[in-house]
Amino acid sequence: MPETSPLWLDEVAIYQGDRPLVRVDARIAPGEVLTLMGPSGVGKSTLLAQVAGFLAPAFTATGRVRLGDEDLTTRPPERRRLGLLFQDPLLFPHLSVGGNLAFGLPPGGGRRARRRRVEAALADIGLAGFADRDPATLSGGQQARVALMRVLLAEPRAMLLDEPFSKLDAALRDEMRRLVFARVHDRGLPTLMVTHDRQDAEAAGGRIIELAP
Repeated sequence: MPETSPLWLDEVAIYQGDRPLVRVDARIAPGEVLTLMGPSGVGKSTLLAQVAGFLAPAFTATGRVRLGDEDLTTRPPERRRLGLLFQDPLLFPHLSVGGNLAFGLPPGGGRRARRRRVEAALADIGLAGFADRDPATLSGGQQARVALMRVLLAEPRAMLLDEPFSKLDAALRDEMRRLVFARVHDRGLPTLMVTHDRQDAEAAGGRIIELAP
């Protein structure tokens, strides 16, 4: 498992035209979840987009995003090695469940070795034997677990969570919170989560920054 470093948001500020939208200055330790809370339109997901490297042209940003001693601010998204988990699972419909997970694996390794890693990952999330299934046949909770494992198999150095539990019912939300936060802590991944849900923030167990409209 790769060594992890803190994720730094060094006075990161987002502007929409001349209007300041959001500003955050924070250090996120390995295994820590920092939660940004606030109503829709306050700039939570826009800040996440800046950290990930795909800020929309309508916005501008100042400050730096660092992972340990590495400055990520000008790197393209694919070179930042940040894992993103969204509201929707975004599984590829043309690939099997196993194919979706294999997509997340780093290049290299023989076909059998990659298949073993996929099977082990499915067993780890309670879906042993699901490799050949069509993602469309999975329940919402099962799709969410596959999406999480696909991100983790890519060996990210930090995690970004964009309202990841908002489309799950109450029972599944609790299950996925425990699963996601346990994996983050176990792997020592600094994690930035945006949400409008107080229970999500409290379940994360880390610091909470409230963003006002």
